[in-house]
Amino acid sequence: MSTDAKILVVDDEERIRRLLKMYLEREEYDVMEAENGEEALDLALHHEFDVILLDLMLPGMDGIEVCQELRKAKATPVIMLTAKGEEANRVQGFEVGTDDYIVKPFSPREVILRVKALLRRASSTKFLQTETQAKDILVFPHLTIDNDAHRVTVDNDIIGLTPKEYELLLYLAQSPDKVFSREQLLKDVWNYDFFGDLRTVDTHIKRLREKLSRVSEDAADMISTVWGVGYKFEAAAK
Repeated sequence: MSTDAKILVVDDEERIRRLLKMYLEREEYDVMEAENGEEALDLALHHEFDVILLDLMLPGMDGIEVCQELRKAKATPVIMLTAKGEEANRVQGFEVGTDDYIVKPFSPREVILRVKALLRRASSTKFLQTETQAKDILVFPHLTIDNDAHRVTVDNDIIGLTPKEYELLLYLAQSPDKVFSREQLLKDVWNYDFFGDLRTVDTHIKRLREKLSRVSEDAADMISTVWGVGYKFEAAAK
Protein backbone atom coordinates (compact mmCIF):
# COMPACT_ATOMS: atom_id res chain seq x y z
CA MET A 1 0.00 0.00 0.00
CA SER A 2 1.43 3.37 -0.95
CA THR A 3 2.03 6.15 1.51
CA ASP A 4 2.56 9.87 1.31
CA ALA A 5 5.01 9.86 4.22
CA LYS A 6 8.15 11.91 3.59
CA ILE A 7 11.38 10.88 5.29
CA LEU A 8 14.61 12.88 5.55
CA VAL A 9 17.78 10.77 5.92
CA VAL A 10 20.76 12.66 7.33
CA ASP A 11 24.21 11.04 7.45
CA ASP A 12 27.65 12.08 6.25
CA GLU A 13 28.32 8.55 4.97
CA GLU A 14 26.83 8.07 1.52
CA ARG A 15 26.82 4.30 2.00
CA ILE A 16 24.46 4.58 4.98
CA ARG A 17 22.22 7.12 3.25
CA ARG A 18 21.88 4.88 0.20
CA LEU A 19 21.13 1.81 2.33
CA LEU A 20 18.44 3.59 4.32
CA LYS A 21 16.98 5.19 1.21
CA MET A 22 16.74 1.80 -0.51
CA TYR A 23 14.90 0.12 2.36
CA LEU A 24 12.61 3.07 3.00
CA GLU A 25 11.66 3.35 -0.66
CA ARG A 26 10.79 -0.35 -0.63
CA GLU A 27 8.09 0.68 1.86
CA GLU A 28 7.03 3.35 -0.64
CA TYR A 29 8.16 6.30 1.46
CA ASP A 30 9.26 9.51 -0.24
CA VAL A 31 12.91 9.94 0.78
CA MET A 32 15.22 12.97 0.69
CA GLU A 33 18.87 13.03 1.79
CA ALA A 34 21.27 15.43 3.49
CA GLU A 35 24.97 14.88 4.18
CA ASN A 36 25.56 17.51 6.87
CA GLY A 37 23.75 19.35 9.63
CA GLU A 38 23.38 22.69 7.87
CA GLU A 39 21.79 21.09 4.81
CA ALA A 40 19.55 18.95 7.02
CA LEU A 41 18.27 21.91 9.02
CA ASP A 42 17.58 23.93 5.87
CA LEU A 43 15.59 21.07 4.34
CA ALA A 44 13.74 20.35 7.60
CA LEU A 45 12.68 23.98 8.00
CA HIS A 46 11.54 24.41 4.40
CA HIS A 47 9.84 21.05 3.82
CA GLU A 48 7.25 19.09 5.76
CA PHE A 49 8.73 15.71 6.74
CA ASP A 50 6.91 13.01 8.67
CA VAL A 51 10.11 11.57 10.19
CA ILE A 52 13.77 12.63 10.18
CA LEU A 53 16.52 10.00 10.55
CA LEU A 54 19.37 12.10 11.93
CA ASP A 55 22.95 10.99 12.49
CA LEU A 56 24.38 12.26 15.77
CA MET A 57 27.98 12.74 14.66
CA LEU A 58 27.95 15.09 11.69
CA PRO A 59 30.69 17.42 10.49
CA GLY A 60 30.08 21.05 11.47
CA MET A 61 26.62 21.25 13.01
CA ASP A 62 26.01 17.90 14.74
CA GLY A 63 22.72 16.08 15.26
CA ILE A 64 22.14 17.60 18.71
CA GLU A 65 22.45 21.13 17.33
CA VAL A 66 20.22 20.33 14.36
CA CYS A 67 17.49 18.96 16.62
CA GLN A 68 17.83 21.87 19.03
CA GLU A 69 17.39 24.43 16.25
CA LEU A 70 14.59 22.44 14.60
CA ARG A 71 12.60 22.32 17.86
CA LYS A 72 12.49 26.12 17.94
CA ALA A 73 10.24 26.01 14.89
CA LYS A 74 8.83 22.51 14.38
CA ALA A 75 7.86 19.32 16.20
CA THR A 76 8.82 16.95 13.35
CA PRO A 77 9.52 13.47 14.81
CA VAL A 78 13.26 12.74 14.93
CA ILE A 79 15.03 9.39 15.22
CA MET A 80 18.70 9.85 16.13
CA LEU A 81 21.29 7.47 14.69
CA THR A 82 24.09 6.96 17.21
CA ALA A 83 27.18 4.79 17.60
CA LYS A 84 27.78 2.51 20.57
CA GLY A 85 29.45 4.37 23.42
CA GLU A 86 27.55 7.61 22.78
CA GLU A 87 25.10 7.04 25.63
CA ALA A 88 25.57 10.49 27.15
CA ASN A 89 24.90 12.04 23.75
CA ARG A 90 21.71 10.01 23.38
CA VAL A 91 20.43 11.35 26.68
CA GLN A 92 21.32 14.85 25.53
CA GLY A 93 19.44 14.12 22.31
CA PHE A 94 16.27 13.27 24.23
CA GLU A 95 16.64 16.47 26.22
CA VAL A 96 16.64 18.60 23.05
CA GLY A 97 13.60 16.82 21.62
CA THR A 98 14.67 13.59 19.91
CA ASP A 99 11.79 11.09 19.83
CA ASP A 100 13.82 7.90 19.48
CA TYR A 101 17.30 6.59 18.71
CA ILE A 102 18.84 3.66 16.85
CA VAL A 103 22.32 2.38 17.65
CA LYS A 104 24.79 1.69 14.84
CA PRO A 105 25.40 -0.84 13.45
CA PHE A 106 21.67 -1.31 12.93
CA SER A 107 19.54 -3.74 10.96
CA PRO A 108 17.43 -2.15 8.21
CA ARG A 109 14.45 -4.10 9.58
CA GLU A 110 14.78 -2.35 12.95
CA VAL A 111 14.90 1.03 11.23
CA ILE A 112 11.72 0.27 9.30
CA LEU A 113 9.98 -0.92 12.47
CA ARG A 114 10.97 2.22 14.36
CA VAL A 115 9.89 4.49 11.50
CA LYS A 116 6.55 2.72 11.16
CA ALA A 117 5.95 2.89 14.91
CA LEU A 118 6.71 6.61 15.01
CA LEU A 119 4.58 7.32 11.93
CA ARG A 120 1.71 5.34 13.35
CA ARG A 121 1.86 7.21 16.66
CA ALA A 122 2.96 10.70 15.72
CA SER A 123 1.07 11.33 12.51
CA SER A 124 -2.48 10.68 13.66
CA THR A 125 -2.58 8.82 17.02
CA LYS A 126 -5.50 6.85 15.56
CA PHE A 127 -5.76 4.47 18.48
CA LEU A 128 -6.18 7.41 20.84
CA GLN A 129 -8.73 9.14 18.66
CA THR A 130 -10.78 5.94 18.44
CA GLU A 131 -10.73 5.34 22.16
CA THR A 132 -11.56 8.94 23.05
CA GLN A 133 -14.28 9.66 20.52
CA ALA A 134 -16.72 10.59 23.26
CA LYS A 135 -14.26 12.81 25.12
CA ASP A 136 -12.03 14.64 22.70
CA ILE A 137 -11.37 17.40 25.23
CA LEU A 138 -9.94 16.57 28.66
CA VAL A 139 -10.24 19.36 31.20
CA PHE A 140 -8.34 19.42 34.50
CA PRO A 141 -7.42 22.19 36.92
CA HIS A 142 -4.78 24.32 35.15
CA LEU A 143 -4.57 21.90 32.18
CA THR A 144 -6.71 21.22 29.09
CA ILE A 145 -5.99 18.68 26.34
CA ASP A 146 -7.93 19.24 23.11
CA ASN A 147 -7.36 16.03 21.17
CA ASP A 148 -9.30 17.26 18.12
CA ALA A 149 -6.97 20.23 17.79
CA HIS A 150 -3.96 18.27 19.11
CA ARG A 151 -3.40 21.14 21.53
CA VAL A 152 -2.44 21.43 25.20
CA THR A 153 -3.14 24.59 27.16
CA VAL A 154 -1.95 25.39 30.67
CA ASP A 155 -3.72 28.29 32.36
CA ASN A 156 -4.84 29.44 28.88
CA ASP A 157 -1.29 29.36 27.47
CA ILE A 158 -0.67 26.94 24.58
CA ILE A 159 2.23 24.59 25.33
CA GLY A 160 4.46 23.45 22.47
CA LEU A 161 4.97 19.69 22.75
CA THR A 162 6.65 17.22 20.44
CA PRO A 163 4.37 14.47 19.08
CA LYS A 164 5.74 11.95 21.55
CA GLU A 165 5.40 14.31 24.52
CA TYR A 166 1.80 14.97 23.53
CA GLU A 167 1.02 11.26 23.19
CA LEU A 168 2.60 10.50 26.54
CA LEU A 169 0.63 13.22 28.33
CA LEU A 170 -2.63 12.24 26.65
CA TYR A 171 -2.11 8.55 27.41
CA LEU A 172 -1.53 9.24 31.11
CA ALA A 173 -4.34 11.79 31.35
CA GLN A 174 -6.88 9.40 29.87
CA SER A 175 -6.50 7.16 32.92
CA PRO A 176 -6.20 9.51 35.93
CA ASP A 177 -4.62 8.00 39.04
CA LYS A 178 -3.72 4.76 37.22
CA VAL A 179 -0.07 3.82 37.67
CA PHE A 180 1.82 2.81 34.51
CA SER A 181 5.19 1.06 34.57
CA ARG A 182 7.97 2.29 32.28
CA GLU A 183 7.72 -1.00 30.38
CA GLN A 184 4.01 -0.49 29.81
CA LEU A 185 4.52 3.07 28.61
CA LEU A 186 7.24 1.93 26.18
CA LYS A 187 4.90 -0.72 24.84
CA ASP A 188 1.76 1.40 24.53
CA VAL A 189 3.15 4.85 23.67
CA TRP A 190 6.34 3.88 21.81
CA ASN A 191 5.03 0.52 20.57
CA TYR A 192 8.21 -1.23 21.73
CA ASP A 193 7.47 -4.87 22.48
CA PHE A 194 11.01 -6.14 22.27
CA PHE A 195 13.38 -3.19 22.28
CA GLY A 196 13.67 0.18 23.91
CA ASP A 197 15.52 1.93 26.71
CA LEU A 198 13.52 2.63 29.88
CA ARG A 199 15.38 5.94 30.23
CA THR A 200 13.50 7.08 27.14
CA VAL A 201 10.38 7.30 29.31
CA ASP A 202 12.18 9.09 32.15
CA THR A 203 13.66 11.70 29.83
CA HIS A 204 10.34 12.44 28.14
CA ILE A 205 8.60 12.74 31.51
CA LYS A 206 11.31 15.18 32.61
CA ARG A 207 10.90 17.31 29.45
CA LEU A 208 7.12 17.25 29.76
CA ARG A 209 7.23 18.42 33.38
CA GLU A 210 9.70 21.18 32.52
CA LYS A 211 7.45 22.53 29.76
CA LEU A 212 4.36 22.46 31.96
CA SER A 213 6.17 24.01 34.92
CA ARG A 214 7.20 27.05 32.88
CA VAL A 215 3.54 28.08 33.09
CA SER A 216 2.20 26.22 36.12
CA GLU A 217 3.94 24.13 38.77
CA ASP A 218 0.51 22.74 39.66
CA ALA A 219 0.08 21.38 36.14
CA ALA A 220 3.56 19.86 36.19
CA ASP A 221 2.84 18.19 39.54
CA MET A 222 -0.05 16.30 37.98
CA ILE A 223 2.52 13.96 36.46
CA SER A 224 3.51 11.99 39.51
CA THR A 225 6.37 9.53 40.02
CA VAL A 226 5.46 6.31 41.82
CA TRP A 227 8.85 5.23 43.08
CA GLY A 228 9.87 1.74 42.08
CA VAL A 229 6.86 1.38 39.78
CA GLY A 230 6.44 4.13 37.20
CA TYR A 231 4.25 7.18 36.63
CA LYS A 232 0.65 8.32 36.94
CA PHE A 233 -1.45 11.38 36.16
CA GLU A 234 -3.17 12.91 39.19
CA ALA A 235 -6.40 14.64 38.19
CA ALA A 236 -6.02 17.04 41.11
CA ALA A 237 -2.55 18.54 41.41
CA LYS A 238 -0.71 18.07 44.68
